[in-house]
Parts: sequence; structure tokens; C-alpha cells
Amino acid sequence: MMHETMVLLSDRPDMTKSTFHSNRVNSAIQASYMTSKQHERPSTGFNSEYDIRNAQEGFGTCGWILVALSYFLCLVTFPFSVCVTVKVVQEYERAVIMRLGRILSGGAKGPGLFFVLPCVDSIMKVDLRTVTFDVPPQEILTRDSVTVSVDAVVYFRIFNPIISVTNVENSRYSTQLLAATTLRNILGTKSLQEILCDRENISHSMQVHLDEGTDPWGVKVERVEIKDVRLPVNMQRSMAAEAEAAREARAKIIAAEGEQKASRALKEAGDVISESPIALQLRYLQTLTHISAEKNSTIVFPIPVELLRLMKSRSEMRMTTGL
Repeated sequence: MMHETMVLLSDRPDMTKSTFHSNRVNSAIQASYMTSKQHERPSTGFNSEYDIRNAQEGFGTCGWILVALSYFLCLVTFPFSVCVTVKVVQEYERAVIMRLGRILSGGAKGPGLFFVLPCVDSIMKVDLRTVTFDVPPQEILTRDSVTVSVDAVVYFRIFNPIISVTNVENSRYSTQLLAATTLRNILGTKSLQEILCDRENISHSMQVHLDEGTDPWGVKVERVEIKDVRLPVNMQRSMAAEAEAAREARAKIIAAEGEQKASRALKEAGDVISESPIALQLRYLQTLTHISAEKNSTIVFPIPVELLRLMKSRSEMRMTTGL
């Protein structure tokens, strides 16, 4: 008996270890099962196709009774009920149908014909075409403390009719307000020189920020363009004076460079003429040719200075000999 008791006591630790191991395996299996169940649950965030749950769940008994009565009313009043129950949606539109306040499963309807129930269904049509609006002129203080007035134009469209109805009250008005705020925030970090010279990058930055902000509303911002940048009158005068002074300075520099080159050319021409006296006479004849080509009535013929000196010396000699 004592030997058997010792054997049973010695076997108890092995049994305890096996039981603990089996419990750990079971807990791991249960954890993996719960994880797989969580992954199988439908996502209801903004990344899902439609940010809604199944509308058919939760109607309740009263809801189904109202739906049945609506079907019965359509059957009783047929074919007159066709005028009320059949709706048409254009190619560029989609219809969001709410039945008893819940959006129907299957997403937006259209384009074409679809059936609605009277008294329990409400329809909201959403236009999918690109919409344009002007951002009102915004008074903005730039990074270098200059007040400017900037306006822009925004092009956007609705890519998800369901969340544009369920997630925002008025998608167009909300996009307009967000565009005005984004314009002020982005241009407030730029200097006046960057605003005037880097409009393309500023427009792209605005488009990216607006697209990120309007994505939960089902709105896609396609393009943003800055229309006009208005400066104060004093700033315009200062910039005009600065530009005029810069142009005058460049003109004077160019004129001085021209005079320098012309003087060098005249010096070289004088050196060449001084080597050959006959070259000066040829230059005189060339000048007469240019003057005669213009058909002038008065021709000025240059007289060489040496000839005048010769005449003066001869007159002096005559006067001395006469005396």
C-alpha cells in the first residue's frame, strides 16, 4: 500500500503539467478564433465603400407593417401608382433612397428607372458632375508682413453619393468654407515673392490639402487655381518705382558699355587713318556719297586742316614780303 501511494504521488506532477499545457493550447485556439471573427466583421469606417450598416436590419415590427401597407397601397391603386413609384435618374445623377430613415442596401440607384414606395421612401438626388465655385477674395498677411488680397477657383465633384449625404449636411457649402480657410492658412506661410512667382506649387498644395479634408465627405477636389493677387496701392507704387529704377540702371549700364566699345572702335580707326593720309580723303568721299544719297539741298564739304594752315602761312608770307 505504501508503495502504491508513493507511485500515485509521484505521478501527480506529470498530470498537472499535462493539464496546464492543454489549457494553454485551448486558450490559444480560442484567441485565434476570436481574432478571425474580428477580421470577418464588416468595416464601417470611411475606408469602406459605404459608411452605413445594412438598412434592412432594425426596421422592427412596425416598420415592416408600414412597408407591407405601402406595397398593398401600390397594388390597390395600380396602374395610377406607377406615376408615383417609378422614378428616373439622369446619367450624371445618382439617387440615395432612405426607407423609414434608413439608407437602402445596395448603394445609390441610377442611372435609369427604379422603384420607390410611397409614404415610406424619401429620395435625394446627387449630381456627379464637376462643380466650380469662386473662393471670395481673402485678405492675407504674408510671412514678410505684406497684406494682399487673393482669390481662387476650385473644381470638385462627388465620387460617393452615400457618404456625401450621410456624413455632411451640405457638401458644396462645406467645401467652399474649407477652401477659403485652406487658402488663408497656406498663403500665410508664404512670402510675397513666393506668392507672385510660385503659383503652380501653391495651387497644387491647396489641392492636396482640400482633397484630404473632403475625402470623408465623398468629395474629390480635382483642381485649384489662384486667379488674382491684389496688392495695396502704396505697395504697387513702390514696386513700380523699384522696377523703373532697375530698368533705368540697366539702360545706363548698357549705354556706357556702348560708348566704351564705340570709343575703342574710333581709336582703332584713328590709328589706321593716321598710318595712311589718303585714307582720310577716302573717308571724306564716302561721307559725300552718303549725303548725296539722301537728296539734301545743302552739302557740307569738309576741308582738311592742313590746307587751312597752308593758306594761312602763304598769306602771312605775302604780308611780310609786301612790307
